[in-house]
Amino acid sequence: MSTDPAAGGPELDILLSGTVFLDIIFTGLDHLPQPGTEVWATGLGSSPGGIANLAVALSRLQLRTGLAAAFGEDAYGDFCWDVLADQEGVDLTHSRRFYGWHSPLTVSMAIDRDRSMVTHGHAAPISADELLDPPPATKACFVHVDLHADQWVKKAKEQGALLFADVGWDPTERWEPSMLRQLLNGYDVFLPNSVEAISYTRSDDVKAAAKSLAEIVPVVVVTRGGNGAYAIDSSTGEEAEVKGLNVAALDPTGAGDVFGAGFVVGTLAGWSLADRVHFANLCAALSVQHFGGSQSAPGWGDIAAWWRLVGRRDERELRGYTFLNDLLPSHGDTKVRRASATIGLRGIS
Repeated sequence: MSTDPAAGGPELDILLSGTVFLDIIFTGLDHLPQPGTEVWATGLGSSPGGIANLAVALSRLQLRTGLAAAFGEDAYGDFCWDVLADQEGVDLTHSRRFYGWHSPLTVSMAIDRDRSMVTHGHAAPISADELLDPPPATKACFVHVDLHADQWVKKAKEQGALLFADVGWDPTERWEPSMLRQLLNGYDVFLPNSVEAISYTRSDDVKAAAKSLAEIVPVVVVTRGGNGAYAIDSSTGEEAEVKGLNVAALDPTGAGDVFGAGFVVGTLAGWSLADRVHFANLCAALSVQHFGGSQSAPGWGDIAAWWRLVGRRDERELRGYTFLNDLLPSHGDTKVRRASATIGLRGIS
């Protein structure tokens, strides 16, 4: 799936840039605390979050993943850097540490298959264009598009990179279609959720929204949380609709990022649209069974274990996943680490 740089291929399979948060996740809550009250959670996890969700998910699926981000020179920054670089194998060559700038923090509270979050942070002391001047050679980039276009993305596109994009919540709630069209100019794949897709296109349903967006970006995948996803490729005419998988959800934090990682893997490997959406759907479903957005991401061992467990079920229920029979034997059964309650344990000197 990866190209050997020594043979003249790109240095990376995929390049990312964004904000890394320390995520602290509470699960097992019956309800959010009311003013003046306290509630206790039965579960707690800590892991790198934000763009780290996508970076870890991609690296665990054996893509050579580069991340350009700012890290504070504090305990949170130490923890996130060590987990990403040493534990997860993410290339941080283009990331930098900054003294006096504290790492952003998010507290996520998982309730009823959804979550609420409180975040604190300040703008990074350096831009992505400064960190990636010039960007390294890469097969693909995954970008969270916002109000301005980064020059490093344009340069990567000129060097032949495939561009994937998602988009965040519009705080103005105006959902301007013209703005989205401008932001997505030149992108190859767009992965909004259903609320974003319907709001930007003024559509009545997901399929109509996806088809409208496919006039801007060739491949559009609209995620529907636990209800699966719908995708369309306007360049080939392919369409794919995948239902959600019935899993015991613990924490949905980062599931959209894990879905995106699975779709990138299938795209770079040249799979059919249907196989890509099924694989991404599976990756996201496996992730919500664990704490945190990044360290909940499955590795190939998790995927293989799931298929061994459920692959003999009614073929009509899981027929979209039979491509795993040919795919999994070529991948290792590597175990992955999960989020823990603490942000790091120091050895005794």
